[in-house]
Amino acid sequence: MAFEGLANRLQDTLSRWRGKGKVTEADVNEMMREVRLALLEADVNFKVVREFVAKVKERAIGQEVMKSLSPGQQVIKVVNEELTALMGGTQSKIEHAKQAPTVIMMVGLQGAGKTTTTGKLAKYLQKQNRRPLMVAGDIYRPAAIKQLQVLGEQLNVPVFTLGDQVSPIEIAEQAIAHAKENRLDYVLIDTAGRLHIDETLMGELKGIRDTTQPHEILLVVDAMTGQDAVNVAESFNEQLELSGVVLTKLDGDTRGGAALSVKAVTGKPIKFAGMGEKMDALEPFHPDRMASRILGMGDVLSLIEKAQAAVDEDKAKEMERKFRKAEFTFEDFLDQMAQVKKMGPLEDLLGMIPGMGKMKGMQDLKVDEKQIDRVEAIVKSMTVDEKQNPEMLKNTSRKRRIAKGSGVTLQEVNRFIKQFEDMRKMMKQFTRMADQSKKKKGKGGLFNKFPFM
Repeated sequence: MAFEGLANRLQDTLSRWRGKGKVTEADVNEMMREVRLALLEADVNFKVVREFVAKVKERAIGQEVMKSLSPGQQVIKVVNEELTALMGGTQSKIEHAKQAPTVIMMVGLQGAGKTTTTGKLAKYLQKQNRRPLMVAGDIYRPAAIKQLQVLGEQLNVPVFTLGDQVSPIEIAEQAIAHAKENRLDYVLIDTAGRLHIDETLMGELKGIRDTTQPHEILLVVDAMTGQDAVNVAESFNEQLELSGVVLTKLDGDTRGGAALSVKAVTGKPIKFAGMGEKMDALEPFHPDRMASRILGMGDVLSLIEKAQAAVDEDKAKEMERKFRKAEFTFEDFLDQMAQVKKMGPLEDLLGMIPGMGKMKGMQDLKVDEKQIDRVEAIVKSMTVDEKQNPEMLKNTSRKRRIAKGSGVTLQEVNRFIKQFEDMRKMMKQFTRMADQSKKKKGKGGLFNKFPFM
């Protein structure tokens, strides 16, 4: 999970100060030593660490903390704000030219995931009701053109190519003309990479830049390479004047050094983060939300956005009605599981819930996806009537048949049915609590935003 190591270390450090009614300069010095170690262990650039600690310390021993009613909480607020500022402060949105098409150059070293990220960005733009064109500008890597064409077919996005015998500069130039003729909104130029930065690579990229005058030059870097990712970003920025960075594999980067260092070292914002292998696993980078997640404060806004994208609103309203009357069936359960799966790995979703990381037993939670598959197999082994009428499963012979059909034990079937019944009761109570909260606040209920299981 992204930032796991850093998040655990920082949360453990800050939790000791949360309730402090008085904070001395010695206390602040002790805390900053722990924070410094946590950041260095996360492979954050040492200059960035030094500046970050100095800023936090200066504010932490100032009047806003020392004279506040809850100094411990105030220190954490300072850390949160400085962490947000370190990663860019606010979300840096992708450029949209006044006159189409918007031209975006995708650059980076070989193996960073440029071609795949080009496809993911095209998918993202589609969701914004834009019409992108992907351009096969990597004529050197074997199968690079074919890879982009396959992605284009999967996404229903046009791909412009002139083969591997025409110069990338000419390909890019003709692609823009093609986009204008066909009234396409964005031109995403997939360029060649190397295993290292060299004059030939940079010369070609500069040629494409000078000819096409792109609105964005996005560097794609692998977050898991840590400090190397920052060094690559610095070198590319010196040569090409980047407009932003896309961090791939951020979901697998437990340290987080690259994400915390890139903006400070290059001055260029992180615009997107790759959070998985699926084509829709490219997310706009929100520094404030990421800082909140690192410090264990959750990320409710991202959770809501994921839910809104994955959940059918009419189904959510119908589910609310069923919860109220305890009419939730096994068929509904399957449907809810499918919708939750669309939102991404359950571990990541739980990490977005404020305070979840500090709940007993949740710190080292690893969601067993195979267990979810077993539960689905149990439900799918039921008859249509059984799925619609959970009360029918009091019959032991029916449960034996289901166990045999799903390849699990009778004990597992019994346990799941018991958990299902407990869940139905709990959700009925939850709807009552939600109603009471809604009456007090006068706002819409959670059921319009979240699927429940």
